[in-house]
Amino acid sequence: MSIDAKVVKDLRDRTGAGMMDCKKALAESDGDLDRATSLLRAKGLAGAAKKAGRIAADGSIGIFAAADGKSAVMLELNCETDFVAKTDQFRGLLATLGAALATAPAGEGGVNAVAGLKVAGGGTIEDLLKESIANIGENIGLRRYVRYVCEGGIVGHYLHAGGKIGVVVELRGADDRHAELAKALAMQAAAAFPRWVSRGEVPASEAGGEREIFRQQALASGKPEKIIDKIVDGKIEKFYSETCLLEQEYVRDSDLTIAKLLALSGKETGATLTVPRFTRYQLGEGIEKKHSNLAAEVAQQIGQSA
Repeated sequence: MSIDAKVVKDLRDRTGAGMMDCKKALAESDGDLDRATSLLRAKGLAGAAKKAGRIAADGSIGIFAAADGKSAVMLELNCETDFVAKTDQFRGLLATLGAALATAPAGEGGVNAVAGLKVAGGGTIEDLLKESIANIGENIGLRRYVRYVCEGGIVGHYLHAGGKIGVVVELRGADDRHAELAKALAMQAAAAFPRWVSRGEVPASEAGGEREIFRQQALASGKPEKIIDKIVDGKIEKFYSETCLLEQEYVRDSDLTIAKLLALSGKETGATLTVPRFTRYQLGEGIEKKHSNLAAEVAQQIGQSA
C-alpha cells in the first residue's frame, strides 16, 4: 500500500525511530499509527529521541583514507560509555559512516551538514543514527567530520590510542615517496598539539594578548624596565615555537624544526613541499562529561523496575 509522507513524519516524531523503520511499520500495520507505534516499540526502535538528549562524550575518532593517498575523511562518533565504543556494532557504525562521508563534499561540518547523505543498505545518516540509538541503547552522535581532497599532493593521517586522537594533514607537492613524511607530520600534530601551521595564521588579537600577559609577568617579577621588551620578545618566540607546526621541534629529532624537515626532504627528492593545513581531533574535547553516582543510579533503576 502507499504510505502518506505526512503519516510517516507523524510516526517518526512520535517514536524517534528512523524513516525507513517507520515506513516498514506503517506498511505492516496498514497505515495505523497506534499499531505501527506498538510494532516499533516491540522491535526496540521507539524512544530514540529520549536517548538523544543524553550526554555522549565517549566514542571514537575514525579516519578513512583513499588508496591513492589523495583524500581522507576523519570523523568523531560519540556515545555515552567506553564499553559501547569498543563493541563491534559501534565500530561497524563508524566504518559505515566513514564510507558514506567519503562521498561528501570536501570540507568540514557536523551531522546537520550531511544528515541526508545516503548510507550503504539504504536510508540516510540521520536514519542510521536514530536506529543505532534504539538498537544500542545509548545516545549516538556524529559530532563532526572533515574531508580532505588534495590533487597536488597527498594527505597524511594518524590515529592514536585506538581512536582517542586523530590527525589529517595536507602535504602539497608530495607524491608516494613522501608517504612516510606525511604520516610523520600527522604524528607530530598528534603529539605536540600545534594550533596553527605558521605564525602568519595566528590572530593578531591572540598574539597581542599573549604579549601583554608576558609583559605583566615580567613587570611583576621585578625585572628592570629596560630589558622587559627583550624578555617579552623571547617569550613570544617560544609561544610560536610551541603552537605553530612549522616552528615546532620535530619529536623524532630535536635538532630539526618541521620547516627544516620539509626543506631537507624536498631537497632529497627534488620537490617543493608545503603544509597548507592540518586538522586535529581529540575525542570529547569541549564536551562536559556528566559525573554521576553509580550506586544512586542503580538504586533508581531498581526502584523504577519494582
